[in-house]
Amino acid sequence: MVIGLVALPLVAFDFAGGWGAIASTLESIDPHLLSWHGPGEDGPGSGGWNTSAIVTIFGMAAIGIGFMGSPQVFVRYISMKNEKQILPGTITAGVWTVLADSGAVLVGLFGRAIFSPDALSGNADNILPVMAQDLLPAFFAGLFIAMVLSAIMSTIDSLLVVASSAGVRDYWQKSRHPEMSDERLLGLTRKVTITLSLISFLIGIGIMLKDKENGVFWTIIFGWSGIAATFCPTVILSLFWSKLTALGAKSAMVAGFLAVPLFKWAIPPLLDAAGHEEWSGYLASLDVLLPSFIVGFLVAVVVSLCDKKGLARMEGMVEELRG
Repeated sequence: MVIGLVALPLVAFDFAGGWGAIASTLESIDPHLLSWHGPGEDGPGSGGWNTSAIVTIFGMAAIGIGFMGSPQVFVRYISMKNEKQILPGTITAGVWTVLADSGAVLVGLFGRAIFSPDALSGNADNILPVMAQDLLPAFFAGLFIAMVLSAIMSTIDSLLVVASSAGVRDYWQKSRHPEMSDERLLGLTRKVTITLSLISFLIGIGIMLKDKENGVFWTIIFGWSGIAATFCPTVILSLFWSKLTALGAKSAMVAGFLAVPLFKWAIPPLLDAAGHEEWSGYLASLDVLLPSFIVGFLVAVVVSLCDKKGLARMEGMVEELRG
């Protein structure tokens, strides 16, 4: 994946004739494409520093919050054998992220200069396969597409395994049926994994049919927002705040999970009906991850502080852990 996402923008850079040619082409399309605030929504030349641009930047930056609590990422930290693995793991993760994410961004940047919207069939999500097919020999184009698919599949299978194991082993076996054999556990896990994959597929198709304008990227971000809003407040607070109770954690997960579809589909129509179209536009620019995360975070804090029984059970726990 790293090799593919580093090699493809280098090929595109050479094909386009270097940075000068790329910058000149992008500027001719829209002068604001090379600015921090980006292009505006009203066509070429309409960009500029305004509230909507600032809100959009915050919304895009908030996508990174999901890395602080995503189950498929968090389980890697849990599986470390000892503290000596933290430093090399940190270096590896940091280098991988910088290379892969920078490569993906540059593919989009260079692709905007090389390919017209018609070449992408009007869908910017097609830039990776189109660029690979047009700029690479057939063998390497197929190899690159396989690299991209491996990135997709690695995330999908990690999420499915974490979800099915949490439901079958952590809850069904350990809490309800501790006598369950490993053979039966394995068979049930497979059935749950298949069921979850089918349900996820149907939900994804339903979201894309309802929100056709945003495409695959924003469908993925919608799912990522659900993960971040559900788990990140609990993970962060459990590490840095000693007063988080079990009730506060559960309430935060439920609130964060429900806030995502509410901010996506329920709150914008209510704002429009109340005559606050401007605020509805800001919410669309911000997207759902950051406000949903804030809701989950606040619910965790408020419920934990009000949970007197939970706080009483946690008395002395910090000293016990430090000891």
